[in-house]
Amino acid sequence: MISRFAPSTTGEAHPGTLLSALLVWLDARSRGGTAIVRLEDLDRTRDVGGAVLIEALDWLGLHFDQTIVQSERAAAHDAALDRLAAAGRLYPCTCSRASRTRLAPDGGRAYDNTCRDAPLPFGGWRELTATALRARLPDERVELVDAGGLDLSQTPALEVGDPIVRRRDGAIAYQLAVVVDDADEAITDIVRGRDIAPSTATQVMLQRLLDLPTPRYRHHFLLLERARGDKLAKLHGSLPWRELITRYTGAELRDRLAHIAGLADSRIASFDWARVRSDDVSIEGLL
Repeated sequence: MISRFAPSTTGEAHPGTLLSALLVWLDARSRGGTAIVRLEDLDRTRDVGGAVLIEALDWLGLHFDQTIVQSERAAAHDAALDRLAAAGRLYPCTCSRASRTRLAPDGGRAYDNTCRDAPLPFGGWRELTATALRARLPDERVELVDAGGLDLSQTPALEVGDPIVRRRDGAIAYQLAVVVDDADEAITDIVRGRDIAPSTATQVMLQRLLDLPTPRYRHHFLLLERARGDKLAKLHGSLPWRELITRYTGAELRDRLAHIAGLADSRIASFDWARVRSDDVSIEGLL
């Protein structure tokens, strides 16, 4: 059993990030498995570095078995683009975000596969600059239920649209990078927040196109905050780690997060997914 915690390095760790890390770590350790940290730093325009994230994990007492830096894996990502191109699945897209009006299952804007028939240049995808690349998915349904019973079934090509696999700024897009990296790291189990669940079917379809294995998935509850008025939104940016360390020791916060999750404490022996809450919770007044 090999699992991974894969935070974006676009900001400082906050309680939602640390909760996910704790659940990944407890799940792997309780099953005698391996737990990897993968620093997802491909968004160079917002990257603040991964060192502070590793420092936060160490302070929390979560010691992972290996750390991988995603930006160092460019050759593997380019090789995946080559395979998609060779299979006739890669095409350039010049559509703007503003041109997409239909809602996708994740609340974002679906893409209507407008550029599907656009050919690659004679010299291949590397000749394209300032142009996004998409992968043409089969118009097939993915039937999948995760380990927690969450139905992830979807026809991603139609409900979400063909995914961008390389952004117009040249950065490899999340959907492709995560699929390639999970396979190369032999990930068998993925534990992550429920906000990522709508992307799972797209990732499964990319796995099939690249002939890669599909891991077991589990999507946990989210910590929410009040964004505007009484509206609750995914926790992001508030209560940064640098503020949390003025209120708690690492052990205290680890146990507090475990208690919020429904566990008695953060000991490996206390961990059981049957005890972990399934409903999202407002963090207001909890920390």
